[in-house]
Amino acid sequence: QVHLVESGGGSVQTGGSLRLSCELSGNTYSSFDVYCMAWFRQAPGKEREGVAAIDRDGNAFYSADVKGRFTISRDNALNTLHLQMNNLKPEDTAMYYCAATPDIATIATIPRKRFFRSWGQGTQVSVSA
Repeated sequence: QVHLVESGGGSVQTGGSLRLSCELSGNTYSSFDVYCMAWFRQAPGKEREGVAAIDRDGNAFYSADVKGRFTISRDNALNTLHLQMNNLKPEDTAMYYCAATPDIATIATIPRKRFFRSWGQGTQVSVSA
């Protein structure tokens, strides 16, 4: 089974930056480079929402809330996904999860959780005003 472990969360002030990472391991069915990878977030009392996704060709999509501030990237050699978060706002406060699926070849929309089978346990991001 695929295992995902996030890291890099923390507490920052408005306008600050954080870089999240997600390491994939235990892939016995597909190599990392064929996976579509995504970041989701969930705030207390809210539904888990897609933040950004990147497919095997490096195409990326972002939610309107983070576009222009966040950048998703992947390092296939290290089986690692990253999310660079700049100009953070209090509304970015949430638990951030990475997710993976080998079933999406080309990302064409904001990622939806029902398409992703493998999930990490999350890393907390807190942005204070």
